[in-house]
Amino acid sequence: MRQLWQEGWIHNRLRMIVASFLVKDLLIDWRKGADWFAQTLVDIDEAANVGGWQWTAGTGLDAAPYFRVFNPVTQGEKFDPFGEYVREWVPELSNFSDKYVHKPWVIAEHRTRPNMIGSYPTPIVDHKAARQFALEAFKKSRSLAVE
Repeated sequence: MRQLWQEGWIHNRLRMIVASFLVKDLLIDWRKGADWFAQTLVDIDEAANVGGWQWTAGTGLDAAPYFRVFNPVTQGEKFDPFGEYVREWVPELSNFSDKYVHKPWVIAEHRTRPNMIGSYPTPIVDHKAARQFALEAFKKSRSLAVE
C-alpha cells in the first residue's frame, strides 16, 4: 500500500492480494476498495478495476469462486521468497531473515510492546480465522440467494 500511495501503481498480483484481504479477511465492501484504487492508481482502467474487485469479491459476472481467499503470507513467500519487496517498502522489517520477513510476529522476542514488533504492528486479523468466517458467510449468503 505504501508503493501504491507513493507511486500510484502496484503489480497486479499485489492488487489481487490487497483486494482479497480487504474483501475476505476484513469483509469490507469491494466498492470501497475499488473507489480507493480508482483515486490512487495512475494507470486506472475503470472497467478493469471494477471487474477485478468484483472478481475477487465473487460477485461479478466472471467472479472468482467465493472460496478463493489469498493468504498474504504464502503469497509473499511464493512471489517474494527473499523478502526484497518487503524490505524495500516496509523498512521496519528489513532486519528480519528471509524466513521471517513475511511473518515477523512469530518471533516473540521482537515484540517491543503489545501489538508491536519493533515499530511495526502485529497482524490486525488472524488470517485463518478470518478466512473461515468469510467462507461461512459467503456460503450462507449463497444458500439464502437460492431460496
